Formats: sequence, C-alpha cells, structure tokens
Amino acid sequence: MDQLIHLFPGLGSFLIDDPAVSATRLGLIIFGMVLAYYGFKRTLEPLIMVPMGIGMVAINCGVLFFENGTLGNIILNPLISDPAELVNVMQINFLQPIYNLTFSNGLIACLVFMGIGAMSDISFFLVRPWGSIIVAIFAEMGTFATLVIALNCGLTPGEAAAIGTIGGADGPMVLFTSLILAKEMFVPISIIAYLYLSLTYVGYPYIVKLLVPAKYRGIETGFDMPEVSRRKKFVFVLVTNTALCLLLPVAAPLIMSFFLGMLIKEAEIEPLHDLLVGPILYGSTFFLGLLLGTLCEARTILDPKVGILLVLGILALTISAVGALFGGWLIYYFSKRTYNPVIGIAGVSCTPTTAKIAQKIAMEENPYCMIMPLAMGASISGIIVSAIATGVFVSTIGLLNP
Repeated sequence: MDQLIHLFPGLGSFLIDDPAVSATRLGLIIFGMVLAYYGFKRTLEPLIMVPMGIGMVAINCGVLFFENGTLGNIILNPLISDPAELVNVMQINFLQPIYNLTFSNGLIACLVFMGIGAMSDISFFLVRPWGSIIVAIFAEMGTFATLVIALNCGLTPGEAAAIGTIGGADGPMVLFTSLILAKEMFVPISIIAYLYLSLTYVGYPYIVKLLVPAKYRGIETGFDMPEVSRRKKFVFVLVTNTALCLLLPVAAPLIMSFFLGMLIKEAEIEPLHDLLVGPILYGSTFFLGLLLGTLCEARTILDPKVGILLVLGILALTISAVGALFGGWLIYYFSKRTYNPVIGIAGVSCTPTTAKIAQKIAMEENPYCMIMPLAMGASISGIIVSAIATGVFVSTIGLLNP
C-alpha cells in the first residue's frame, strides 16, 4: 500500500493528509474545473477564469512527497520568506520566479494598468466629466462601508482597508493595497478579489434590473462627443497624472502606469501602443489568472479569516453597485431626466465589464439606445477615483500603523 501511495503521490496524499485539507483540495479541484468550463462558455471572463481554473486544479492535484516526508508541490510556494530557501525554491518551482518578480511586488498590476490605459480614451470621460465623477464617487460606497464593517468584525485596519478596496472593483488596486497593508493576507484577498470581479458579469445585471425599472433602462441620452485635439488630451492626461502623483505618491506606480498607457495612445506611438494592448496586457492577464489559480492551495484557503473575507468581498461589491446606481439616479434627476440611470453601474470600475453590462441592459429595452461612451467615461472615472481611494487608504492606514 505504501508503495502505491508513493508511486501515485497525487492520489495517495488524499489518504494520509488531514481530512479537512483533503476535502478542501477535492472541492477546489472541482471548483477549478467549473471555473475553466464557464470561462470556455464565456459565462465568466475567459482571460482570467481559464488559466485560473487550470492553476487551481494543478496546485491541488500536484501534491507529492519530499525527502523529509512532508507534502508539497513544485509549482509555487507563496509563503516562503527566508532568502536562502527562496533562492532554492526559485530553481525548482516553475512559477516561483514569475510570482516573486512580478506578482508579489505589484509589477503585474502595473503592467495590466498600462494595457488598460492604452485601451482607454479620455474623450469618453470628457463627454460628461462631472456626471462621471459623481457616479464614480458613489461607486466607492462599498469600499468605505466595508472598511467600517471589517473593523467591527475584528480585522486589523490594514486588512479591513485591503478587503474594502474590493468595493472599487479594480483588481490591480486590490493587489497593490493588500500587498502594502495586509501582506500576510495578500494571497486570499487577491484570490477573492479576482474571483468576485469575474462574477460581476453574472450578478450585476440582476442588481441593475432590481433597482432600475424597465421603462427607465432604455432612455436615450443625448450627448455630443467633444472634439478635443490630441494635444489637449495629451496635456490633460499629463497634468492629471502629475497632480495625482503629487497628492498621492504612495499610489504613484499604479497612477503612472494607467496614465502612461493613455499618453502613449494619444501620442500615437504605435509600436509601444501595440506592445501594451497586445503582449503586455494579454501576457500579464494570462499569468495573473494562472498565478491566482495556483495560489488556491487548500491550506491557504483554510485560514479562519478567509470565511470572513469571502462575505466582506461580496458585500463590498454589492454595496458599491447600489451606491453607483444611486449616483446614476441622482444625475438622472439633476439632468432633468436626460441621463440613463443604468450608466451608474459603470462607475464601479471593473473596466470594461460594467460598461458592457450597462450597454447590454439598455439595448434589451431599446435597441437604438447607445450609452456606451457615457458608460466608458464613468468607468474611466471609476479607475481614477479608485486610485485616489487606494492612495488615501495606504497613506492614512500607514500613519495609524507605522
């Protein structure tokens, strides 16, 4: 029997591992297969879910016995901090160098932001700037409400701020915040954030339809795309980047990355633009999903705090959706009913998912309703407001916990 267990350690480890760990591993294997399948069906975001699902399966199947008799894998160990041990593991675990050199330092989040910035057009924001900003501010309601709730649940200020950031629905921001404020919970918070962000495409339409009656969803919003020269847009982005980096230097890496992508787009530097929206964005997204999947190792998920984080994460996104739609209704009434309140959901800055949700729901009621430009403007504003919230959190929590 022992020979069979060591001959097929992936299967044999289920028999000798802690029953709770074995059961969790089995659950995660099944869950990973489900995520990959629904990514294939396009029910969930395939760019994240397919690699995340296969990584989740591999990390929980690929368990083997080491020479000292302990169980482990040769894919990734995110919990190593000893420099000598880390150097050894980086020569064996095939994803360890990518994790340590791009993920655990926030670089992969910055690379994703460069690509998103290069795909964004500031003209959408300039269509109705104040409306976009107001909606985006209300969309941060989940961030601040969850911060307060998490503190009352016994989490540390850093952990509460990190899990609250999920309310901004901006994956790179969550990675960045948790890395700085809650390094010990960085892995589960990152997993929860991206898992829930991929589920927004499934859950948010129900919230929109619940809070916006059908007769309002197809409102045609009159707007004129502003004819702004590339020079003016370039200067606007450059000045905004400078102001935000001065005010919130702790978030400067993410702010700079997003606006750098925009500047390259407006400057029409085609080779760099093609690099950012192609290999950089898609390559970073691929490894981001794969690493998130391989971080879903059973022992990590069994941390008692993970259950609390799961509840708080979904709560943050739900409150943000409600707040964003409240902002949409507010603009609707103040604009003399010329604004489609569905646009509010795009203030939750899961770009471009929430903007697509808004457009799809509007067209279900009115096939001629085009709100995508305004929705993208709200989404871009949401990214900027999320960056500001992240900077405020990191700065203030850092002062409270030097």
